[in-house]
Amino acid sequence: MITIRQEEKKDYQQVFQLTAEAFKDMEHSDHQEQFLVEKLRESDAFIPELSLVAEDENSTIAGHILFTKIKIVNDKESFDSLALAPVSVKSEFQSQGIGAKLILEGHHIAKELGYESVILIGHEKYYPRFGYKKTSNFGISFPFDIPEENGMAIELVKDGLKDKKGVVKYPQEFGID
Repeated sequence: MITIRQEEKKDYQQVFQLTAEAFKDMEHSDHQEQFLVEKLRESDAFIPELSLVAEDENSTIAGHILFTKIKIVNDKESFDSLALAPVSVKSEFQSQGIGAKLILEGHHIAKELGYESVILIGHEKYYPRFGYKKTSNFGISFPFDIPEENGMAIELVKDGLKDKKGVVKYPQEFGID
Protein backbone atom coordinates (compact mmCIF):
# COMPACT_ATOMS: atom_id res chain seq x y z
CA MET A 1 0.00 0.00 0.00
CA ILE A 2 1.61 3.22 -1.22
CA THR A 3 0.46 6.68 -0.19
CA ILE A 4 1.41 9.84 -2.07
CA ARG A 5 1.73 12.93 0.12
CA GLN A 6 3.49 16.27 0.30
CA GLU A 7 7.11 16.04 1.41
CA GLU A 8 7.81 17.31 4.93
CA LYS A 9 11.03 18.53 6.55
CA LYS A 10 11.34 15.23 8.42
CA ASP A 11 11.60 13.47 5.04
CA TYR A 12 14.56 15.46 3.72
CA GLN A 13 17.31 13.02 4.76
CA GLN A 14 15.45 9.97 3.42
CA VAL A 15 14.75 11.82 0.16
CA PHE A 16 18.43 12.84 -0.13
CA GLN A 17 19.58 9.22 0.24
CA LEU A 18 16.83 7.90 -2.04
CA THR A 19 17.71 10.39 -4.79
CA ALA A 20 21.44 9.66 -4.55
CA GLU A 21 20.76 5.92 -4.75
CA ALA A 22 18.25 6.22 -7.61
CA PHE A 23 20.73 8.10 -9.85
CA LYS A 24 24.01 6.43 -8.86
CA ASP A 25 24.07 4.06 -11.86
CA MET A 26 22.34 6.37 -14.34
CA GLU A 27 24.41 6.81 -17.48
CA HIS A 28 23.21 10.36 -18.29
CA SER A 29 23.44 11.73 -14.75
CA ASP A 30 25.96 14.03 -13.10
CA HIS A 31 25.05 12.23 -9.82
CA GLN A 32 24.23 15.58 -8.21
CA GLU A 33 20.44 15.30 -8.25
CA GLN A 34 20.18 15.01 -4.46
CA PHE A 35 22.02 18.34 -4.10
CA LEU A 36 19.80 19.91 -6.76
CA VAL A 37 16.73 18.94 -4.71
CA GLU A 38 18.27 20.61 -1.64
CA LYS A 39 19.06 23.81 -3.59
CA LEU A 40 15.63 23.95 -5.21
CA ARG A 41 13.88 23.64 -1.82
CA GLU A 42 15.58 26.89 -0.81
CA SER A 43 14.75 28.70 -4.06
CA ASP A 44 11.94 30.93 -5.30
CA ALA A 45 11.14 28.18 -7.82
CA PHE A 46 10.11 25.75 -5.05
CA ILE A 47 6.43 24.86 -4.67
CA PRO A 48 5.98 22.83 -1.46
CA GLU A 49 2.74 21.25 -2.72
CA LEU A 50 4.65 19.82 -5.70
CA SER A 51 7.41 18.09 -3.74
CA LEU A 52 5.78 14.70 -3.24
CA VAL A 53 6.80 11.44 -1.63
CA ALA A 54 5.49 7.92 -2.05
CA GLU A 55 5.40 6.19 1.31
CA ASP A 56 4.68 2.57 2.16
CA GLU A 57 2.71 1.31 5.16
CA ASN A 58 5.94 1.24 7.23
CA SER A 59 6.60 4.96 6.58
CA THR A 60 9.47 4.08 4.25
CA ILE A 61 9.83 6.63 1.49
CA ALA A 62 9.80 4.63 -1.72
CA GLY A 63 9.85 7.55 -4.15
CA HIS A 64 10.03 11.31 -4.57
CA ILE A 65 9.13 13.77 -7.31
CA LEU A 66 9.75 17.49 -7.60
CA PHE A 67 8.12 20.03 -9.89
CA THR A 68 9.55 23.56 -9.82
CA LYS A 69 8.75 26.84 -11.56
CA ILE A 70 10.38 27.59 -14.89
CA LYS A 71 9.76 30.04 -17.71
CA ILE A 72 9.49 29.68 -21.45
CA VAL A 73 11.02 32.82 -22.91
CA ASN A 74 11.16 34.35 -26.39
CA ASP A 75 12.04 37.81 -27.70
CA LYS A 76 8.70 39.31 -26.74
CA GLU A 77 7.16 37.22 -23.96
CA SER A 78 7.67 34.95 -21.00
CA PHE A 79 5.34 32.12 -19.96
CA ASP A 80 5.12 30.18 -16.70
CA SER A 81 5.56 26.43 -16.72
CA LEU A 82 6.93 23.68 -14.48
CA ALA A 83 10.01 21.48 -14.68
CA LEU A 84 9.66 17.87 -13.58
CA ALA A 85 13.07 17.04 -12.13
CA PRO A 86 13.96 14.76 -10.59
CA VAL A 87 11.74 11.73 -10.05
CA SER A 88 13.35 9.02 -7.94
CA VAL A 89 12.18 5.57 -6.89
CA LYS A 90 14.08 3.28 -4.52
CA SER A 91 15.49 0.27 -6.37
CA GLU A 92 13.46 -2.29 -4.42
CA PHE A 93 10.26 -0.39 -5.28
CA GLN A 94 10.93 0.06 -9.01
CA SER A 95 8.62 -1.42 -11.66
CA GLN A 96 5.66 -1.22 -9.28
CA GLY A 97 4.04 1.90 -10.73
CA ILE A 98 5.27 4.27 -8.02
CA GLY A 99 6.90 6.69 -10.49
CA ALA A 100 3.63 6.75 -12.45
CA LYS A 101 1.60 7.48 -9.31
CA LEU A 102 3.94 10.34 -8.40
CA ILE A 103 3.78 11.82 -11.90
CA LEU A 104 -0.01 11.60 -12.16
CA GLU A 105 -0.59 13.02 -8.67
CA GLY A 106 1.89 15.82 -9.45
CA HIS A 107 0.00 16.63 -12.66
CA HIS A 108 -3.29 16.70 -10.74
CA ILE A 109 -1.96 19.06 -8.04
CA ALA A 110 -0.18 21.28 -10.59
CA LYS A 111 -3.41 21.66 -12.54
CA GLU A 112 -5.31 22.50 -9.31
CA LEU A 113 -2.67 25.17 -8.56
CA GLY A 114 -3.28 26.73 -11.97
CA TYR A 115 -0.26 25.49 -13.90
CA GLU A 116 -0.92 24.68 -17.54
CA SER A 117 2.17 22.71 -18.59
CA VAL A 118 5.17 20.67 -17.50
CA ILE A 119 8.54 20.35 -19.26
CA LEU A 120 11.12 17.64 -18.67
CA ILE A 121 14.20 15.95 -20.00
CA GLY A 122 13.72 12.22 -19.77
CA HIS A 123 13.52 8.82 -21.32
CA GLU A 124 11.70 8.89 -24.65
CA LYS A 125 10.01 5.55 -24.02
CA TYR A 126 8.77 6.25 -20.47
CA TYR A 127 7.13 9.68 -20.45
CA PRO A 128 4.93 9.54 -23.57
CA ARG A 129 2.60 7.12 -21.75
CA PHE A 130 1.60 10.10 -19.57
CA GLY A 131 0.90 12.31 -22.57
CA TYR A 132 4.31 13.94 -22.94
CA LYS A 133 5.29 14.97 -26.46
CA LYS A 134 8.52 16.37 -27.87
CA THR A 135 8.99 20.02 -26.94
CA SER A 136 9.87 20.67 -30.59
CA ASN A 137 6.19 19.96 -31.39
CA PHE A 138 5.34 23.09 -29.37
CA GLY A 139 8.19 25.28 -30.62
CA ILE A 140 10.02 24.98 -27.30
CA SER A 141 13.76 24.40 -27.04
CA PHE A 142 16.38 24.09 -24.31
CA PRO A 143 19.36 26.36 -23.58
CA PHE A 144 21.71 23.42 -24.22
CA ASP A 145 21.93 20.52 -26.64
CA ILE A 146 19.96 17.36 -25.92
CA PRO A 147 18.63 14.68 -28.25
CA GLU A 148 15.30 15.99 -29.57
CA GLU A 149 13.35 12.95 -28.35
CA ASN A 150 14.43 13.53 -24.71
CA GLY A 151 12.99 17.04 -24.36
CA MET A 152 9.29 16.67 -23.61
CA ALA A 153 6.28 18.67 -22.50
CA ILE A 154 2.68 18.05 -21.53
CA GLU A 155 -0.28 20.39 -21.59
CA LEU A 156 -2.14 19.98 -18.30
CA VAL A 157 -5.06 21.92 -19.77
CA LYS A 158 -6.29 22.15 -23.34
CA ASP A 159 -3.94 24.39 -25.36
CA GLY A 160 -1.73 24.93 -22.28
CA LEU A 161 1.26 25.49 -24.56
CA LYS A 162 -0.52 26.98 -27.56
CA ASP A 163 1.51 29.92 -28.91
CA LYS A 164 3.99 29.64 -26.02
CA LYS A 165 7.09 29.17 -28.12
CA GLY A 166 10.55 29.90 -26.77
CA VAL A 167 13.50 28.62 -24.81
CA VAL A 168 13.18 27.02 -21.38
CA LYS A 169 14.68 29.25 -18.67
CA TYR A 170 15.63 27.25 -15.61
CA PRO A 171 16.10 28.69 -12.10
CA GLN A 172 19.76 29.45 -11.33
CA GLU A 173 19.85 26.46 -8.93
CA PHE A 174 19.95 24.16 -11.96
CA GLY A 175 23.35 25.67 -12.83
CA ILE A 176 22.34 26.37 -16.43
CA ASP A 177 23.14 29.78 -17.85
